[in-house]
Amino acid sequence: MTSQPSTGPSLGEVAPGVLELTWSPGATVVTADVLPLLEQAFADGHHRVEARVPVGDRDTRIALQRAGLRPEGTARGRGMPSAGEPVDVTLLARLASDPEPGTRESFLAMLNATLPRTRVIAQGLIRDDQGRVLLCELTYKADWDLPGGVVDPHESPRHALEREVSEELGLALRAGPLLAVNWLPPYRQWDDAVLFVFDLGTVPDLIERARLEASELAAVHWVTAHDVGSHLAPYAARHLTTILGADASAGPLFLEDGSLVTHSFP
Repeated sequence: MTSQPSTGPSLGEVAPGVLELTWSPGATVVTADVLPLLEQAFADGHHRVEARVPVGDRDTRIALQRAGLRPEGTARGRGMPSAGEPVDVTLLARLASDPEPGTRESFLAMLNATLPRTRVIAQGLIRDDQGRVLLCELTYKADWDLPGGVVDPHESPRHALEREVSEELGLALRAGPLLAVNWLPPYRQWDDAVLFVFDLGTVPDLIERARLEASELAAVHWVTAHDVGSHLAPYAARHLTTILGADASAGPLFLEDGSLVTHSFP
């Protein structure tokens, strides 16, 4: 497995059952050269073959993807070129149990691994009998926020909101109508995200009934629409102010960075 020419791809064991595909700097990696190595590796009983490709090396990444190696993420500063600073690399891997390259199953799995993914967030709007909005005072940042959180993989935004409310407030509330979908551009260290805001209804006695998750919430507060900007991050204040000022009968809003998106047709 290690007798390949020094300029071409070769395999070396990095963990029990796991081989790493490597090649000489500057060498051209060709799919046809990689496929026999993978076939032999799996025939010998290895269950995984992986490779690290510099992020900017598109040709090598494509050649390995055609051989069935799927991108698994970016390792920052993991690559060390022969000269210069460390570089970010894409980790790719193929398992013995993966479908054969060229099949429909392999094509769909590769698409799933390579298409962009965006973070999804679900939040809820809760009011009291005076029309005030519930905001959560968080333990891990200065800005308050609406109740809710990040949607887990394979979880619906509605279910995620109900789960977060149960975990953090100790209450079983059902998510009502969708109020808005807001695309959030990159903010500080965060990439972009899509935020779903649902109506959680009027719950005047919520503060008395709530059982706060101490690791997440320091307190919850009723806040008037006029005062939300004093407690929220700017992007959160924009979308909440837009939602509170909209005509509820108009249906769900589509927002970009908190601003209403409308289209005029001739």
